[in-house]
Amino acid sequence: MDVNKIKLVVMESKCDLYRPGDEIVFDGPVIDTKKSGALCMTALQALYPYVFAGRQGAVWESPIQCPDCAEKVVFRVEKIE
Repeated sequence: MDVNKIKLVVMESKCDLYRPGDEIVFDGPVIDTKKSGALCMTALQALYPYVFAGRQGAVWESPIQCPDCAEKVVFRVEKIE
């Protein structure tokens, strides 16, 4: 089965791990470590359903926030052409 390459892009952040514009790139089920920044496990827990859906071609248009409210990070999911 072909799957889409997608990326998570940081739109805004109050977290020390992320800055706006940072990207996490997924090539199928794996993270492309050469093109990606850090991936916090708290953020991954919230983003996983959107990453999985995006890999199948259903890209979520609305921003997604990490559940750690004190460290607010907002991501968007983009398909890589």
